[in-house]
Amino acid sequence: MLANDMKKGQTGTQVNGWKFEIMDNMRGIIRLAKVYGIETEIGSIYVHDIDTVDMPDGSTESVEFTSAQAKKVTQTQAALKTMGW
Repeated sequence: MLANDMKKGQTGTQVNGWKFEIMDNMRGIIRLAKVYGIETEIGSIYVHDIDTVDMPDGSTESVEFTSAQAKKVTQTQAALKTMGW
């Protein structure tokens, strides 16, 4: 599934294992989500931190990026690595 195709209410799992629910219909590399981790919080998450997305039929799909998103994801990951994250 393309990252831009995720709609409000769609659920999934992040790379760290936490569940999330998308809270907006925006596009791009940052999305607003309710994350069910140590605490339940609503905030911004990077699409490259999403591992799988739950589909209505009960299956899961991995997230794919457009070429523009892939370029931004690469730049973001390089910047985070430089900061020590």
